[in-house]
This record gives sequence, structure tokens and C-alpha cells, in this order.
Amino acid sequence: MTAPDSSQPPSSRRQLFKGLGAATLAVAVLPGCDTRQATAAQGEAAASNPALSTYSPRFFSAGEWAFVNAASARLIPNDASGPGAVEAGVPEYIDRQMDTPWATGKLWYMQGPFNADAPATMGYQSQLTPQQIYRLGIDAANGFVQKAQGKSFVQLAADAQDAALHEIESGKAVFDAVPAQLFFSMLLQNVREGFFADPVHGGNRGLAGWKLIGFPGARADFMDWVERDVKYPLPPVALSGQRG
Repeated sequence: MTAPDSSQPPSSRRQLFKGLGAATLAVAVLPGCDTRQATAAQGEAAASNPALSTYSPRFFSAGEWAFVNAASARLIPNDASGPGAVEAGVPEYIDRQMDTPWATGKLWYMQGPFNADAPATMGYQSQLTPQQIYRLGIDAANGFVQKAQGKSFVQLAADAQDAALHEIESGKAVFDAVPAQLFFSMLLQNVREGFFADPVHGGNRGLAGWKLIGFPGARADFMDWVERDVKYPLPPVALSGQRG
């Protein structure tokens, strides 16, 4: 499914997350016409939340880290509905995932033959590991934007960043080293995961994702409320015992 029209107001797009809930966020949703630059939003977020400015990435270079922050800020923006991906620590979640067996391909069968056109039921088909997809994809994305705009991705205004992400998502942007759509789908999936996973993994800071959709988290028992057509009255709880 294609991303929503970029003319749609950011507030209504975030409302889509709230209405669908974490379990059904399998659709690519790109925000659009908020004209603030992502880097400015990151600076404001760091000022209001010291944790954003103290985390040092272990995998990403400074340029790659800037891209991940800027792209995450566009995929789930900070607005009146609540914190966005950057404020919720999603870039930290992604960086920490790069230091896991998943990111090096150790959890999959990584021998040939590789068939990019195979159906999803056949499993992962790329010879590239997630680490390689991010490294090659970010470099290719910046090269694509630089050629078209004369700037790197993080230097673009937010609406131009949205347009670039749509080009990458649709495959209109052609990357040499990694399929553009493969890179985008992995980035989007990881942004969703970081926003809705338990905070122990680095994202969902302040339980922002769970608060947005009304998810109770790791509460011992909430079955009495499952079939009631009313809002769950208690705040979410993380595995650590942190309460929203």
C-alpha cells in the first residue's frame, strides 16, 4: 500500500497510528506537510530530554546517525498528539539492534541462491545483512538526494525529506548497492518496532507509543477489560516496572 497523500495534515496522520494500534501498523505511513526541519526538531527534543543528547551510537557513524534521526522524525513526527520517534528514543533502539545477531544475519540462512522476486513466504532473500542494508542504504539515499537537490538528506526541509522518502519507498529512487525499497521497508519496520517495543530495548521512551494507542503494557492482568467497550483506565507498565 502506498503512503498517504503528503497534503494530509500531520495531526490526522498521527491519529491513524492511534486508531489502528500497534498490531496493525503494517502499512507504510509517511507524514507530509510539517515544514519544520527534522534537525531542528531533534535539537528541541534533546533540550527537553537530556537522554536524547547523551546517547552515543555504537554502530552508526555521525553522518549515518544524523540520517537515522532525521528519517525517524519524518516517519513518526512529534506533534500535538504526543512525542515522535526521535523523542521516544527510536534511533537508539535501531542503533542497539545493529549490535545483535539479527543485524549480522546470524539468525537466518544466508547462503545462495538468492531470489529477490521470491514471495514473502519464502523468507528473507537478500544476501545483505541488516547492518549492510543500513550502511549501503543511507549512503545511497544521501547520494540520491545530493544528486537531485544538491544537499544531504538532513539538510532538506521536512517536506522535501518526505518527498525523498516517498521516492525511496516507491522504488523511483534507484540505488546501485541495495534495493531502495528493501532499505526503506527495513527502516520503517525498525522505526515502528522502536516506537512500540518495551523500553528495555531502547525505544518507546516514557512509554510514548503505548500511551498513544492505549496499550496496557506488561500488566499482570487486564483480561477483565478486554471485552468492555470503554477506555482502559490505568497507565501502561513496562517490564522494568516503569509506569506511564
